[in-house]
Amino acid sequence: MKVLIDIGHPAHVHFFHQPIKQLQASGHEVIITSRDKECALALLDGLGLPHQSLSALGRGGMLGLGKELIYRDWALFKVVKKTKPDIMAAIGGVFIAHVGKLTGIPSLVFYDTENATLQNAITYPLASAVIVPNCYHGWLPKKRHIRYHGYHELSYLHPNYFRARRDIAEANGLAPQGKTFLLRLVSWQANHDVGEQGWNETLLEKLVHKLSQQGKVLISSESPLSPAMAAYRYQGDINQLHHVMAFCSAFIGESATMASECAVLGVPALYAAETGRGYTTEQEQKFGLVKNLHTINWPLLEASIDTLLAQPPEHWQQARQKLLNETIDVAQFVNECIATFPAPLKHYQASLEH
Repeated sequence: MKVLIDIGHPAHVHFFHQPIKQLQASGHEVIITSRDKECALALLDGLGLPHQSLSALGRGGMLGLGKELIYRDWALFKVVKKTKPDIMAAIGGVFIAHVGKLTGIPSLVFYDTENATLQNAITYPLASAVIVPNCYHGWLPKKRHIRYHGYHELSYLHPNYFRARRDIAEANGLAPQGKTFLLRLVSWQANHDVGEQGWNETLLEKLVHKLSQQGKVLISSESPLSPAMAAYRYQGDINQLHHVMAFCSAFIGESATMASECAVLGVPALYAAETGRGYTTEQEQKFGLVKNLHTINWPLLEASIDTLLAQPPEHWQQARQKLLNETIDVAQFVNECIATFPAPLKHYQASLEH
């Protein structure tokens, strides 16, 4: 079977890495199309995954994203007509859903972001199947969706695939002794970010000042940092960031994905952004691994950090084990969805009827 995987974001590279390896090991041919956004291309190259870049992130708000949509739909259509895949898969999946509908090729959309309302509205009605975690609370096509126990981040950070190494972490910026804190700032350029804005410089400076008194601070940022903050920028290999993350004392940031990554690694995470996600809400309510803040001000942020840091390290590892006990090997699940489609959809529909 010939499978096309469409990559639109660095997190998508991580999500599909293990399923791609499993598909290839089973004899399937995998075609990868990519998008020039942040470090996505570098991640693919670093993992030795050949790919064809079709577009770059559309700048200029909705107009820029709209132009990219048209351009990338056409570029992907041409690739599909040339390579003739049997099935396509992607996270978000707007492009494969459109091209799949035009060509009659099944499109499997994996997603976990409810507030991408416009994207979902132009994707879900056209997709062959929409596959989401159980905690997803947005609209789904009634007879064309599948739910599972897990999170996207378990496709690559499950213990079956990832073992954190301290030597790698220290070689990429982790403090050899004492605490290290990881901060994440996003660019707010994604389609589900339109109309939102991030932390201001004053809040960031207060946060860095507080944490630097207790340990080393690393900032991962999609945007340029001010001269005062530039010294804290993460300088390590982007492919090794998860090793650093696994040994951090806490994560504080605007990225729901990175907050969830920390949660599945047993690192306390504070997700501070205006909009929430079903998965980080569940990770707070069921496991206590994430603190969600949607009203962002310094007194609230500082108090939340103090609460996280007051817990002993063993508390977080026990919470992580509970999470792992109640979730699945997501990479294997993704592999099975792609390799045996439409069987998983029919099985899920049958389970609902009974």
